[in-house]
Amino acid sequence: MNDNIEQKPVLNCDVFHLPALQQLLARYDLEVIRIADNAAIPGSFWGDSEAGLVQNVLYVRNDTPIHSALHEACHYICMDAPRRKQLHTDAGGDYAEENGVCYLQILLADYLPQVGRTRLWADMDAWGYSFRLGTTQMWFEQDAEDARAWLLAEQLIDIHDQPTWRVRE
Repeated sequence: MNDNIEQKPVLNCDVFHLPALQQLLARYDLEVIRIADNAAIPGSFWGDSEAGLVQNVLYVRNDTPIHSALHEACHYICMDAPRRKQLHTDAGGDYAEENGVCYLQILLADYLPQVGRTRLWADMDAWGYSFRLGTTQMWFEQDAEDARAWLLAEQLIDIHDQPTWRVRE
């Protein structure tokens, strides 16, 4: 990274981005609720401004990073039905599912105006996602075959990397 280039702050779920996020996630029967600024976010595993999950409700504030909202939403999409029914704060899951979550959140970013995968890669890197090859983009393009295969096997994406708009059974 060139140190002379100013790093943009990560995109948040502010009033500009929230309606598109709500519309996108409604396709998965996931409700997105914005709570008051500085209020504690229900179901937030990481606390602070990070998104929270309680059953089929994703909680965000204006300062919640979009990458956080997409990540938690993808946990909801990628977990099986029994876990989804009991979901509160900790999505759990194994290594393969976590990789599927990261891959799917990148794909879904392309469905949000003025977000897209390139911006999401940068925001994920800025937040501190850690991948073997260094950057989120390098992982996605060169090292995520297992994540893609898992999503295909669970029928959450098709062979063209398009979401199927269904949740894992």
